[in-house]
Amino acid sequence: MTDFTIASFNVKNLIGADQEFYEFLSYTPEEYAWKRDWMADQMMSLDADIIGFQEIFEEDALRDVIGEANKRAAALNAATIPDESKRYHRKAIFRKLAITAWNQDHLAFAPNVADSGPGARRPGVAVLSRFGFVGDPVAIQDLPEPLTIPFAALRGLEGEAGHYTLTRLSRPILKARIPVGDQVITLFNCHLKSKLGEFIRPAGAEFAPEEDLTNYDPVGRALGAARAAMRRMAEAWVLRKFIIAELHAGHPVVVLGDFNDGEHAVSSEIVSGEVPFKNYAWMLRHDAKNDRDRYSEKENERITRAVEAVRLHSAEKLFVRKSLRDMVYTSAFGGVFESIDQIYLSRHFHPDNPKRIADMTYFSVLNDHITDGSHPEAPYNKLASDHGQIMAQLSLREDEP
Repeated sequence: MTDFTIASFNVKNLIGADQEFYEFLSYTPEEYAWKRDWMADQMMSLDADIIGFQEIFEEDALRDVIGEANKRAAALNAATIPDESKRYHRKAIFRKLAITAWNQDHLAFAPNVADSGPGARRPGVAVLSRFGFVGDPVAIQDLPEPLTIPFAALRGLEGEAGHYTLTRLSRPILKARIPVGDQVITLFNCHLKSKLGEFIRPAGAEFAPEEDLTNYDPVGRALGAARAAMRRMAEAWVLRKFIIAELHAGHPVVVLGDFNDGEHAVSSEIVSGEVPFKNYAWMLRHDAKNDRDRYSEKENERITRAVEAVRLHSAEKLFVRKSLRDMVYTSAFGGVFESIDQIYLSRHFHPDNPKRIADMTYFSVLNDHITDGSHPEAPYNKLASDHGQIMAQLSLREDEP
């Protein structure tokens, strides 16, 4: 039986020392050393076989962190794992204590195509896999053709009701196919648009009017939040389209990353898919001719199967259902604790699916470093991360004899 772990790690602004990533923001050598130390410790605590990273500004800095984690793993193994001369070296506990190094040849990095010079950097994403990859991972950010979302005219009105067009994702999606045992899993690592408002700077102006908080514009700032939400939902649909292509090809799918929204937000539900209705035989048909024209029982079964076949399921919620744990969070701000980082699993991993390829045995979250944004210790998050790290532990099922 093959046991393996998949983790999502938003590192918060990883870049080397003395490099301005956002305007007037950079790390001193001492701050970078602290951040590298903290990240290496988190990687050791996770000890995950597959890690999806978000907010990576610089590949070299990530490789530096991985190298530090590998050095620490080697030192820990040397101190705690007995050699074959010890009669007790076969004890199972030592298999659990050992940490396997990560091969840096198996790191895929997707830089942000909008990344610019000092003060105007934009983060990318990365995937690290102890199992390597099948084929080359693919970065998705600039769309081959613009995505135009038309809006239908409201009832009683005629003509065009407007549209929204997307040509580039705010951050890349990294798609990788990973061999695990005798299976190949398609993994998507994403970082959807944040809730930070998008404001338009007039030509020739130094800043957008809504950014001037001394002349607070609540209506303009609300429109900025609406722009961000529309972008995030459009990006979620782009991701969903790629997920469906993999599911229709029969591939097991894992989607992880920073969704910048809770599980029940519209953008997250776009990614995970619809929840099937209780009984479609209760529902009027799409082509109903009278009030008794409902879907048949056979159609109900067929529709339900079609919806279930392409749903994704939150690893966190599957674990909560199993463990009776009532709270998991990866983010805290202004007194609100919520999970905006998720690992979604296709039906190939669902416990109710008799044909599943793996069972999720545990779900972990490292969030002791998270401080509420109103807490006096909140500045600590500058060097650590403002996100918790999550990990799903899975076990491939053996074929029935």
